[in-house]
Amino acid sequence: MAPRTRNILPLNEKVKEINFTVQEKVPTAARTYYSIDKCLNDEEATSYPVEFLNSLNPSCIPLHRLVLKVGCPIMLLRNLDPPKLCNGSRLIVKALHAHIIEATILTGPFEGENVLIPRIPLIPTDLPFSFQRLQFPLRLAFAITINKAQGQSLRVTGLDLTDECFSHGQLYVGMSRAKDTSTLFIIADEQKETKNIVYSQVLK
Repeated sequence: MAPRTRNILPLNEKVKEINFTVQEKVPTAARTYYSIDKCLNDEEATSYPVEFLNSLNPSCIPLHRLVLKVGCPIMLLRNLDPPKLCNGSRLIVKALHAHIIEATILTGPFEGENVLIPRIPLIPTDLPFSFQRLQFPLRLAFAITINKAQGQSLRVTGLDLTDECFSHGQLYVGMSRAKDTSTLFIIADEQKETKNIVYSQVLK
């Protein structure tokens, strides 16, 4: 897949499914990295065992079980070394080591530069309790969510609307990632229209 070609979708679970399916077809060997998860509040540790923490999949942090292959596109989920390595930066896997991942930056002023990605502690903020995940801050990026695509310019955009957009401006963000309508390809169900969610309060 070319550096600026991407499938974008509204739902994180659908993105995860597509990424898994496409990576399965890549002929290189896979390497699996497991996170170390823990509650930050000792009093909550009995209510939220490690097995439960491992099962959590907030969109802002990497998976507990991160499976990668050399040659696959990935996206950074945290700022590591701005402006070179920022949340949303796209890279391609170059080498997979036990404690470090080598990758090549795909776009922007640092395109082609090789970098090292370490494991870091990540703390999601959208949960009713505090927990930390120690993992490589990466997700596969054959497909990404519309929200993650915000601010990016894609040479070819595949917009999957088989699941409808659900938040303000999401449809606009998805369609405007393409530089030209001739490079925007939309997949949808049989209906010939889709919802454009607009919160009127935002426009006042």
